[in-house]
Amino acid sequence: MNIKLCEKCGAKWLDGELFWFTGKSGTDEDLAGLVCNNLKPGEEGLCVNDKKGDTTGQTWEYRRGYVAGLMDEAMRKQNKDLL
Repeated sequence: MNIKLCEKCGAKWLDGELFWFTGKSGTDEDLAGLVCNNLKPGEEGLCVNDKKGDTTGQTWEYRRGYVAGLMDEAMRKQNKDLL
């Protein structure tokens, strides 16, 4: 079994499959968009994600938009139920 560990964020790759620090599986691209691409100057060298710099995964901007959409829908439903 091939194991790769990121000392910066605690992500693990077991035979090439990513597992977040929490143990949940994920994609290298999402890890890059949410963690690796947001490292402070000088910390980049600590990252072992081969997809660091990739912009095809999820980002915090995407997640904020997703949550905002859910909140808007909930408010519309609530307002409709009040009528």
